[in-house]
Amino acid sequence: MLQFTNATYLDFNCPEIAKNQRDAIDAVRSKFGKEYPNYIDGKESITDKKTISTNPANPSEIIGVFQKAGQKEADAAIKAAAKAFETWRYVPAEVRANYLFHAADEIRSRRLEINAWMISEIGKTYLEADADTCEAIDFLEFYGREAIRYAQPQELVEFPGELDEYLYVPLGVGVVIPPWNFPFAIMTGITVSAIVTGNTVVLKPSSDTPMMAWLLADIMKRIGLPDGVLNYLVASGGEAGDFLVEHPLTRFISFTGSKDVGLGIFEKANKVSPGQKWIKRVVAEMGGKDGIIVDSEADVDAAAAAVCGAAFSFQGQKCSACSRAMVDAKVYDEFVEKLKENVAKLTIGDPSDNPSMGPSANKSQYETVLKYIEIGKTEGKLVCGGNKIENEKHGFFVEPTVFIDLKEDSRLMQEEIFGPVLAVCKVKDYDHALKVANNTEYGLTGAVFTKNPHKIERAKREFHCGNLYINRKCTGAMVGVHPFGGFNMSGTDSKAGSRDYLALFLQGKSIASK
Repeated sequence: MLQFTNATYLDFNCPEIAKNQRDAIDAVRSKFGKEYPNYIDGKESITDKKTISTNPANPSEIIGVFQKAGQKEADAAIKAAAKAFETWRYVPAEVRANYLFHAADEIRSRRLEINAWMISEIGKTYLEADADTCEAIDFLEFYGREAIRYAQPQELVEFPGELDEYLYVPLGVGVVIPPWNFPFAIMTGITVSAIVTGNTVVLKPSSDTPMMAWLLADIMKRIGLPDGVLNYLVASGGEAGDFLVEHPLTRFISFTGSKDVGLGIFEKANKVSPGQKWIKRVVAEMGGKDGIIVDSEADVDAAAAAVCGAAFSFQGQKCSACSRAMVDAKVYDEFVEKLKENVAKLTIGDPSDNPSMGPSANKSQYETVLKYIEIGKTEGKLVCGGNKIENEKHGFFVEPTVFIDLKEDSRLMQEEIFGPVLAVCKVKDYDHALKVANNTEYGLTGAVFTKNPHKIERAKREFHCGNLYINRKCTGAMVGVHPFGGFNMSGTDSKAGSRDYLALFLQGKSIASK
């Protein structure tokens, strides 16, 4: 088996590659509006109620019609997964891993098509969509190899007169609840990590991106994954979501999304249901309020470009996005001017045309961003953007927006916005910068720009976040290179893409024989 290497992004500056991607978009557009079933125990499941997926750049366009399952279907999906677990748990790790490797091959062959669906369904630009698809491939390849490693004999201290073994066994049935912002990468990662370790799952996708999860479910079905191992269930969050979490056959929940929803899952999972035989495990990543420190000894040009890129790529809709910058007073004015120059270069439009930025994910997110822009006008000085963009298609477009001169305890500096709004705060010195960097309830990503080695070492010790970057932007974690997960209210620090991650879906069994 070859050593793991990360997939390489396509260069869309090449006219031929960009044209191929545009052709793929046109091809999937011809399939808009079709209906897709749920899959329970390998069989198609149709419900009376429907979930409609639309194009955020043109909400009148229907990407697809999906089901909206309730408790009846949720119960059937959990029971199907429980039945499949009784055989899947004993399938050798090498065989399970091969399903992942075959899925990775299938995704490679359909890469531009998958990108095209993502560009259409959630408004990613060409490169952002391709990076998402590449990360899904990486998760499949990396976790497949890791599952084989975990299945090898584990080293123990020798004890005379005994044969001692330590092995990992799967947990059981998992409920997988992925986000809409990395609708293929994270969805794939949290699904296949559970499957490759011998568990079975009910995958409940975001109602904003059911197409992306259907593509994975369809791929796994095509490559012959046994029925019931992956049950695809587009469902009502209020009716079926809570039911899945609280079900006595649910052994674990793997969730990525907002803090409020994540904490609700923790609360429900901690309540023991009648007939439940275990303490449920929750693996959660819940967002962030991520900041970049620009020190007095920084390369200000590099810092301004990095802050702009991290703040506004995918419209600021990444849990790792830079939503605040702490800038030393000595370089503050210079930084602000260079930041404004970078923001002015950004283009906004329909993502099928590959601009710098596309739309907000949905109407609710769009309205939330506009609300925070109004709050920002009362808390700081608006220097870029601040307007919604009207167009004939009524897409959810907002300009990249920058507020400066914000107080460190202002709402824009403290609350997760999940949109193209950047807060800039002037700090007195490096001590002050580190204090502000740590003053939120989150702790996901952060970055420091400085040429001073002593300050870099201080950041490594004192900047309290799960992913810290030095002299580079705070987005763009790569599988196996930057294990990803945060502290505090950012989640359980369950490091996706790490050599620790699969242990979250396993339990240790010690065996001693005379």
